[in-house]
Amino acid sequence: MELSKKLQNLPTQFFASLVQKVNTAIAEGRDVINLGQGNPDQPTPSHIVEALQTAVADPQTHRYSPFRGLPEFKEAIADFYKREYDVEIDPHKEVAILGGAKIGLVELPIAILNPGDSMLLPDPGYPDYLSGVVLGDVHFDTMPLLAENSFLPDYTALSEDVKSRAKLIYLNYPNNPTGATANLDFFNETVDFALENEIAVVHDFAYGAFGFDGEKPVSFLQAKGAKEVGVELYTLSKTYNMAGWRIGFAVGNETIIEAINLIQDHLFVSQFPAVQRAAIEALNGDQQCVEEQGAIYESRRNALMEEAHRIGWDVTAPKGSFFAWLKVPEGFTSEEFADLLLNKADVAVAAGNGFGEYGEGYIRIGLLVSEERLREAVQRVEKLGIFNRSLRFVR
Repeated sequence: MELSKKLQNLPTQFFASLVQKVNTAIAEGRDVINLGQGNPDQPTPSHIVEALQTAVADPQTHRYSPFRGLPEFKEAIADFYKREYDVEIDPHKEVAILGGAKIGLVELPIAILNPGDSMLLPDPGYPDYLSGVVLGDVHFDTMPLLAENSFLPDYTALSEDVKSRAKLIYLNYPNNPTGATANLDFFNETVDFALENEIAVVHDFAYGAFGFDGEKPVSFLQAKGAKEVGVELYTLSKTYNMAGWRIGFAVGNETIIEAINLIQDHLFVSQFPAVQRAAIEALNGDQQCVEEQGAIYESRRNALMEEAHRIGWDVTAPKGSFFAWLKVPEGFTSEEFADLLLNKADVAVAAGNGFGEYGEGYIRIGLLVSEERLREAVQRVEKLGIFNRSLRFVR
């Protein structure tokens, strides 16, 4: 038997090849500093773990969850959005429970588009957005994210043909891979753009907890009229170091939420009830752990930037997420430079071209190892003699 044509057409998992390269180096006994990953390195806070332990011991959680999730979890989500963003959410009509935000991002083109429809994707962007394109049998156009525009899409640069055929747009701020953030003015502009062109909006808010230099990331749903045109996807993976727990949610436009719930009625029976109870504790419980995690990432960012500028690497500090988006030196492609760092310095990074055409010329570094290891990584790069020591880090 052969795989279906849809499965054969799925994009190659970009991170799979990176993991293979790193694992091969480690198997050779090399001390690799892995900065290419996107997996939080800190443990889940203890009060959340304890909530799960208590829930697992309750036989009621051993049964099927309600198809669309625990009502009390949806209430907690609504309370979270009101507390954090002053956004009113109807827990009965404007919430969909997800097994991690990735599921929602991949299934949405299937749920709200028809084969042959078109959507807009950021470039560079999260590679798995393309999985939804293939599985939904839809087309896509890209929106370049350029440094000169603060890595925000320029809607005025899109052609009339592109705008007229687009029915869905994906955005992601704080951004993976660039670390850029968006403000309320941009999201208000996005709502106007969506209304004018009859385009649905999906905002991937996976890194919403992490903004630097005292700036709290803005929710798309804070924009006037946002719920008329779109939804926001949030995951507990990053905010609460719950990546392996696979729990997240979508909030916003009632019609889009119903589409997500309907397709999931046929694919899943929601999430393990004990995990949903633990997620309630995460959203409703003490949020000091979130503040502490954000401070760790900001301190790591500063350490990386200071070391990079010390050796003459011309880089810009990210404003959010837990990634840094660094220019490669002249004379290298993204992949060539990433391979050089792994092969000659035992430092693993993600090549920017893996995130799209406009990722060429950059590498992505995850702030997911200790400050000491980040500094050591840059010191290893320094020994390659590529950069000169003429720059200074200014926040």
